Amino acid sequence: MKRIAIFPGSFDPFTKGHEDIVLRGLKIVDEIVIGIGYNSQKQNRYFDISYMEEKIKETFAHVPQVSVVVYNELTASLASKIGASVILRGLRNTTDFEYENSISQVNRYLNTELESIFLITSPELAAVNSSIIREVHRYGGDVQKYLPYTL
Repeated sequence: MKRIAIFPGSFDPFTKGHEDIVLRGLKIVDEIVIGIGYNSQKQNRYFDISYMEEKIKETFAHVPQVSVVVYNELTASLASKIGASVILRGLRNTTDFEYENSISQVNRYLNTELESIFLITSPELAAVNSSIIREVHRYGGDVQKYLPYTL
């Protein structure tokens, strides 16, 4: 039986840290669906969601085990629809763990067949986060070294 994981996030933007988690996750599962979700906590996206979908697909064009979907529903519901038994998440620090642990518990309540797998971010990528990249880009700074695609 094929083991499918969903890697959910707003990915605004998708970074080399995210790419690292996906590629390492493929050592654990057979297929990863990157789910670009609408985050109700974020009013406006910096990068258009369809643009980010295109860039992520471009990044993994050579990796047939990775696909991309845009969704606007609970992650646990999407996981059920696509046959995913795993939610894949990356952790940079203990703050990330506290946040992700709470979400994991709710997802498990919503879908008892769903397990969360947490991968620790590679040390050289731990300082990279989408908020910082957006801010640097907004003020004309070069963010290319943090992204696996060309803006």
